[in-house]
Amino acid sequence: MDTTQWQIFADQFSQLSYRQRIASSSLLRMRAPQDPAVALIEQTAQAQLHCPACQSTHFHRHGQAHGLQRYRCVPCGKTFNALTGTPLAHLHHKERWLAYADCLLNSFSVRKAALQVHIHRNTSFRWRHRFLALAKTDRPHCLHGIAEADELYVLESQKGSRHLTRPARRRGGRAGKRGISSEQVCVLVARDRTGQTVDFITGLGQLTKARLHACLPAVIDRDILLVSDGHPAYPVFARELGIQHEAVNLRAGIRVRGAVHVQNVNAYHSRLRGWLRAFHGVATRYLPNYLGWRWILDARRILSPESLLRATLGSFPHLMVT
Repeated sequence: MDTTQWQIFADQFSQLSYRQRIASSSLLRMRAPQDPAVALIEQTAQAQLHCPACQSTHFHRHGQAHGLQRYRCVPCGKTFNALTGTPLAHLHHKERWLAYADCLLNSFSVRKAALQVHIHRNTSFRWRHRFLALAKTDRPHCLHGIAEADELYVLESQKGSRHLTRPARRRGGRAGKRGISSEQVCVLVARDRTGQTVDFITGLGQLTKARLHACLPAVIDRDILLVSDGHPAYPVFARELGIQHEAVNLRAGIRVRGAVHVQNVNAYHSRLRGWLRAFHGVATRYLPNYLGWRWILDARRILSPESLLRATLGSFPHLMVT
């Protein structure tokens, strides 16, 4: 609207009745429609809203800040909002969070996501790991029936570190030793026949019986059938834990014996390796986040940016198979 049109519009206010002036004034003071991400954050937080400092649910509204409703806790006097204590606390540009969640669901690189959402690449990297901090914990609590276990190894990486404990490699480089060595990180993956999957970073070097004891007992039934390849640590672990174990001799070319095989977990390994390859090397300290990210995509429980934003706040979809 140009100046002339505005003047004509303003002159018409003198012709309004008192009630019409009050209604017009209220309309002009009306707030802009709430951003979808902010509305979703507020809605998600209402189900479990409490004071992060003392856990009290006795609080009252205390104005607004940064587009969010603020609350004051009655017992301790602390103020908080729907994001306090969550991985997204103190981040800006809430109106772009749903668009960024969509980038994660499409496995965009840091730079591609930054261009898509119009943020700096450093912001894109920080958001990636904030979004995955809680979302990656949406995992099955226990595997049932027949569970396949196998390990894969990825080259240890200190990408982004200011203090390397070894000479730097050019563009990721290669291991200096042949075979499995302390230069490689062992990732143990266990998967049952319903597709429920758990994974663990067991450390550098070969998988051992002690590492299996540290990872698997809490996530498998005692009446489970554990299937593995010919690695010697699995039968010893199974015998000590008192569970059934079967192995397939891959070196002899025996890949399937009836229901005994590790093809499901090996297929998961293949998808994981192919997906990681697009990131041109993942820092070992961030590897748990990438494993969780891959599980989010593979399980297909989180299919929309809204669901991912809820999961980032700790609210996961129902009907998790356990």
